[in-house]
Amino acid sequence: MSDHLTRRDFVAGSAAAGMLLAGRPGLTAAQSRRRVALVGTGVRGTRIWGEFLQQNYSDVIEYVALCDINPGRVEFARNLISAECKTFTNFDEMLAAVDIDTLIVTTVDATHDEFVVKGLGQGLDVITEKPMVTDEQKCQRVIDAARKSKGKLIVGLNYRYGIIFTRLKELLAEPQVGRLTSVDFHWYLNIHHGASYFRRWHGLRKHGGTLLVHKASHHFDLLNWWIDSDPVEVHAYGGLEKYGANNSFRGERCMDCPHTGTCQFYWDMRRDEGIMQLYHANEQYDGYIRDNCLWREEIDIFDKMAVQIRYANDVQVSYSLTAYSPYEGFRIAFNGMNGRVETWEGVPSMTAGQEENTSVNAVERDQHGNTHTELQYHEIIKHRNFGEFERENLPYVRAGHWGGDRIMFDNIFRGEIKNPHLKQQAGVRDGAMSVLIGFAARRSIDEGRPVRIDELTDLVPRAVRLAG
Repeated sequence: MSDHLTRRDFVAGSAAAGMLLAGRPGLTAAQSRRRVALVGTGVRGTRIWGEFLQQNYSDVIEYVALCDINPGRVEFARNLISAECKTFTNFDEMLAAVDIDTLIVTTVDATHDEFVVKGLGQGLDVITEKPMVTDEQKCQRVIDAARKSKGKLIVGLNYRYGIIFTRLKELLAEPQVGRLTSVDFHWYLNIHHGASYFRRWHGLRKHGGTLLVHKASHHFDLLNWWIDSDPVEVHAYGGLEKYGANNSFRGERCMDCPHTGTCQFYWDMRRDEGIMQLYHANEQYDGYIRDNCLWREEIDIFDKMAVQIRYANDVQVSYSLTAYSPYEGFRIAFNGMNGRVETWEGVPSMTAGQEENTSVNAVERDQHGNTHTELQYHEIIKHRNFGEFERENLPYVRAGHWGGDRIMFDNIFRGEIKNPHLKQQAGVRDGAMSVLIGFAARRSIDEGRPVRIDELTDLVPRAVRLAG
């Protein structure tokens, strides 16, 4: 990470935002298009919240402003999005100059709270990328701002819209599982996707809060939603043993590194024209280096994490995240009084085909349904304590975050609610609970003790989840 990267760097965060304004009249009427401003024009901001929305929802939204501290990047974003709107490098100036209905926040994670609080203070509806915030003090600020604002805060928790994750939620309500008692949940980032976090700003906890917050907030939100309860206590272990200082050589950046012939993790960003135009061409404005060395000694996040979570309804969770796996995927098992439900993805020995490992994350982010995989279905195994097991096969969908993005965007901008009984809308409390587990796990690792969720903010955990 360059020393020039500041707290106000507007590099896009990750993962699409949750439901907004569902059911409000007039959203699809041309004369009532939402006046939208976007702050943060990195990959997520320009591609998903910019280009994709402009191409598919321009009948119900109108981009009126784009903002980024980097003038080159914000101008590139305006051209890519094809938005006839004003651009700004100062957020406060944008708020004062432009009439806005909805603010989308896709900046560096550690700056989310600044823009969310200001947007809510102006009475705007705000969509923020996950994670909502990166520490408990910022979390409380956002909670307080949301309580006072007439605007609505929505958090970027799109995994719960994914087709396979939705089906798991439905299965947990069926009697063959019975009362849920425990969950085993293990997520694997491969050496391509996992390593990328350590090249970028995410490698410093002051920017991304560690992967327990930036990445795992997706997973913790799924757990909260599946279990339908709030977390009470967290005990965690973690370490940095693969990346960072754990190597005998290092360079300044991949592009100029003298070790390109020997480093297995060498990444040539010059092979990606879009990344070069968005980042490399605009380095002179803010000093952000997109292909930093993942062996640099300043990296201070974990690359292995193990988390135990106790919920208010007595469900227990064993969770882990590994950032240097040979494959990308997950294993999930739900244990109930009457049986067990389990599934997996990406585990080569257990799948119906082989995924191409270097591009699996690009497939996940692809909004156009190009799966690039031989896999034909997701397999869910349903076990009964006193009976035969059953296999349930779902059509394989990985693109658009397991098919959830399009469902979520329709929810947000067209008011279409596909599964109203599943409470998929993610509001401020959902966003807070998803990151509070990560904050508690981080503190548990640092301090060597279990951490209670009610130590962190004024939110009181509930045995039955209060959605929103």
